[in-house]
Amino acid sequence: MPTPHVLVDPDLLEDNLARTRSALTGLAVRPHAKTHKSLEIARRQLAAGAVGLTVATVAEAEVFAQVCDDLFIAYPLFVDEARAARLRALTGRARVSVGLSGTASVPALARVPGLRVLVEVDPGMGRSGAPAAAAGAIAAAARDAGLTVEGVFAFPGHSYSPTGRAAAAADEARELARAVDSLAAEGIAARVVSGGSTPSAAFADAGVLTEYRPGVYVFGDAQQWELGSIAPEHIALTVTSTVVARFADRIVADAGSKVLGADRPAYASGFGRLLDHPEARIAALSEHHATITGLDVPVGTRLRLVPNHVCSAVNLVDELQVVGGQTWAVDARGCNT
Repeated sequence: MPTPHVLVDPDLLEDNLARTRSALTGLAVRPHAKTHKSLEIARRQLAAGAVGLTVATVAEAEVFAQVCDDLFIAYPLFVDEARAARLRALTGRARVSVGLSGTASVPALARVPGLRVLVEVDPGMGRSGAPAAAAGAIAAAARDAGLTVEGVFAFPGHSYSPTGRAAAAADEARELARAVDSLAAEGIAARVVSGGSTPSAAFADAGVLTEYRPGVYVFGDAQQWELGSIAPEHIALTVTSTVVARFADRIVADAGSKVLGADRPAYASGFGRLLDHPEARIAALSEHHATITGLDVPVGTRLRLVPNHVCSAVNLVDELQVVGGQTWAVDARGCNT
């Protein structure tokens, strides 16, 4: 294969599915398909025991309804008539739930027969999500409009911190428990209490949560490696790249931001990692160049690079090369609406 290309090891992928399923004993697993955007991988997740799939957009749901009949759009949607029509079509194909972080969208959502909602709670990340104390009032408005309220959910995105994984999981459990009580005060039982991120999975509180929504766990990436939530030997997706130039203090490979993605969180040691050379660093990234320090190899050498954020890297390619010679389509690439 010409480089750069994205390569998946299916044996490592299957091992990641099994290890995570085992680690989350007592919780339903509803993986987030935005990470891989692949029908083939979704089938494997469902075969490994997933109760359904999480998606980020209506467009992703439209794609994954081909293989899954239980979908959660974990996002507070703004629903105009065009999107409502798409949701109505989806509820004819699958059991569909959507996120709700306020009451503004309730009237429009209520016009979609069969639609279910979960109230989003902010667990301390400071993005979308209502205060836990307000969850009951939001749920009551949805119920009174004729919607089925399934429960509550949160995303502890502040778990993306080298020292914050356990604390973020504790924040999530605390706020979700408060939200469950808020719903109960309105006479609404939270059948589903959904949470999760890959970094906080090791600290999931099965005493509060009923469901977990990991995404990156299926592949792993350099962020998870540096956070300590996945060991490098479990990373199932890499970018195969070729060294195209060599200098006294650096080498340059042919995989830039257009295949690796441009993410570099504050805690990251570079713009990705090298799976077989953990001492090396991707010190700079251009559109088609990765500048690598701490490694001296000849021009023409192939390297396995690990993207910082695998979700972004996958969305940059049309297909995934698979060890053994197959290719898997990135079926939901660009499904952002």
